[in-house]
Amino acid sequence: MALETWLIKVKTVISHSFDSVITSTPIPKPSKKSSVGVLALEIAGLMSKLFHLWQSLSDKNIIRVRNDSVSLDGVHKIVSNDESFLLGLACAEMAENLRLVAKSVSRLSKRCGDTSLRGFEHLFDEFANLGRDTNCWVLSWKDMEAKTKKLDRYVTVTATLYKEIEELSVLENGLRKALHCGELEGTTKEQKVLDLQQKIFWQRQEVKYLKDRSLWNRSFDTVVLILAKSIFTILARIKLVFGIAHGYPTSLPRCLSASATVHPTENPTTCNFVSGPLKISKLEGNKDFSTGFFETNTKLLNPPATTLGAAALALHYANLIIILEKMIKSPQLVGIDARDDLYAMLPNSIRSLLRARLKGVGFSASDPVLAGEWRDALGRILGWLSPLAHNMIKWQSERSFEQQNLVPKTNVFLLQTLFFANKEKTEAAITELLVGLNYIWRFEREMTAKALFECANFNGFLNPQNSS
Repeated sequence: MALETWLIKVKTVISHSFDSVITSTPIPKPSKKSSVGVLALEIAGLMSKLFHLWQSLSDKNIIRVRNDSVSLDGVHKIVSNDESFLLGLACAEMAENLRLVAKSVSRLSKRCGDTSLRGFEHLFDEFANLGRDTNCWVLSWKDMEAKTKKLDRYVTVTATLYKEIEELSVLENGLRKALHCGELEGTTKEQKVLDLQQKIFWQRQEVKYLKDRSLWNRSFDTVVLILAKSIFTILARIKLVFGIAHGYPTSLPRCLSASATVHPTENPTTCNFVSGPLKISKLEGNKDFSTGFFETNTKLLNPPATTLGAAALALHYANLIIILEKMIKSPQLVGIDARDDLYAMLPNSIRSLLRARLKGVGFSASDPVLAGEWRDALGRILGWLSPLAHNMIKWQSERSFEQQNLVPKTNVFLLQTLFFANKEKTEAAITELLVGLNYIWRFEREMTAKALFECANFNGFLNPQNSS
């Protein structure tokens, strides 16, 4: 009996202890994942850039890089005629654009609940440098095409959402003004307030609907996973397109990308990077991937000391060339003040070259044959120099602070601009434009003065009495 009594007491104590543990330790509820909210617009900007990057890697655009961008006359004259180097610049710029997007995604990934997504930065570096895709984030061509449509849809709906939010803000401000307005009285004020309240109600419903469809109510895990898969796939595409063996992914099934159109493989059923479309083997031989894929490409984008980019003159010279182009087209419209303003834009190096070229040149410019030859020569120079200047303006404007969240409207590469242009060669070409403009400008002025003088003499001949 004593033993049974003792066992009952022990059982009672144990049961009470379990009850206290159960009551004191609440059952953890699954935490609701936080939505991206106001960061939706920033994320939409990242998706836009990824969408644009993927489009720029299409077969059509890759062929354009090879046949148009790299083959520009101006590029060969003052940038480089080494095709491997130029293709390397195109590859490096694409990789750098992707790296900047990945950097922003890495910051967003810190808010994810999934541990693999939180480690996006490390996983991306590992994939870029070693080709390891432990989470199988590289999509097939078909899946990526579907993913880009989803990205585009998210971007469009999110942009619409922000427009509707702005409209809602305008209506709410209008309601506040109407409530505090002393000019309206009685029924008129009441009716206006009711109308605004009704509009605000429906506008809020529209905003709520768009928040559900856009990125606003998506969780960080959902959004970052979409971005991560897109980034991995785009990097794989870059390596495939430019034939980079290091870390080459094998999960992109569309092996006949640009390789079938630029450098067709003899066996179209195989898929390997050797048949990659853009051969930059010379460049790859000089690359040291021990420092990292992106570090290597970033170094390649650093302009040499002999270029306009290194001298921080690329944008200034682009504006100068465009002004010269306008003046050469209509030299008769160039006034003294405009000519002085143009001279004030010239750096000391070009002024010295110009003085040396104009030394010994006479003041007379009355030879129409020579003027015609100068026009032809200036047209030829502008034919290859002007596109690089205009591309420089486009490239810079699309990367300004105001446009940084928008999609670039053109596929202008840095190699198509004056950024990597040789400084001495560019200044020599600009000097030639200035010398030619000087002659045809003086020729036009002399011809105009001569015509006015002859006209005055002719009028005097017709009216001898008035002249006397």
